[in-house]
Parts: sequence; C-alpha cells; structure tokens
Amino acid sequence: MIRPSRPQDAAAIAAIWNPIIRDTVITFWPTPRSEAEIAAIITDRQSQAMAHLVAETDGQIIGFASYGQFRGGLGYARSMEHTVHVAAQARGTGTGHALMLAIEDHARAAGHRLMIGAITGSNDASLRFHARLGYTEWGRIPAAGWKFGQFHDLVLMGKDLGA
Repeated sequence: MIRPSRPQDAAAIAAIWNPIIRDTVITFWPTPRSEAEIAAIITDRQSQAMAHLVAETDGQIIGFASYGQFRGGLGYARSMEHTVHVAAQARGTGTGHALMLAIEDHARAAGHRLMIGAITGSNDASLRFHARLGYTEWGRIPAAGWKFGQFHDLVLMGKDLGA
C-alpha cells in the first residue's frame, strides 16, 4: 500500500535512509538525518502540495519517495526532482517502481512537466531502474559529489511527464 507520509513515519524512514547515507555513495549527503529533520521534510513537501509517500506492507514502512522543485525560482516551478529509497529487504519487489509511478502521477496531476533524478554515476542499479521507467540521461557532471574521500560523477536522468 502506498500512502502519504506522516511526520510520525520519520523513525521508519530514518531506518531506511540513514544506512544509505552512512554506508553508500547513493547519496552525497554526509550525515544521518534526524527524525525531526525528516518530519520537517515531510511537512514542508506536503505544505507545498508536493508528494511525500511511503510504501507499507503488513504495517511496516518498506520505502519512501518524494519530490520537490528542481531549482529555486518561478522559472523552474514545473521541473521537479525526486528521491526514492527502498528498504534492503524490499529491493527487487516492485516497491520502488510503484513509488515512482505514484509520485509521477501526483506531479502530473499538479501540472508539473519534468521529473529529474540526480544519480551517482557508479550506481548502476539506479541508472537501470530509471531507464526501465523511461528516464533518459540528460547530463553528466564529472566529480560533482565528494564522499568517502573521493569524487563521484552525478548523472541527471529525466522524464517528460507531459509526453
């Protein structure tokens, strides 16, 4: 089941997100997210009429996805950037796919045109995942991210929600 996130989901989201932050280069974010910070992100996204969703099975949150404006300013008001993460035990089950379709539908219904993913260049699984969903590479920024003592490329993949 996919539903809107609630601030009280922050601990379950942190349990998924923080190991990814701490142990991988999937995100360049350097420090774990606190429950208060995650609750604030949920509240902020929803107050701006943007989705923050969780996937839940048997009462347990197994993934989350959200989107926000790609860059600031009115000129980018219809270009969104997404985040999607799935718990290790739920990867390969279609959860990420379902979350992505849900945030794309939400963004499309809100009148947004583009959905953009910013993906670490070495994250082959995510690059394939996005390609299967119809995303194409729109740009590659060499050495854009720094984590674990080395630089990492950033790949921008996008999808035109109006096509």
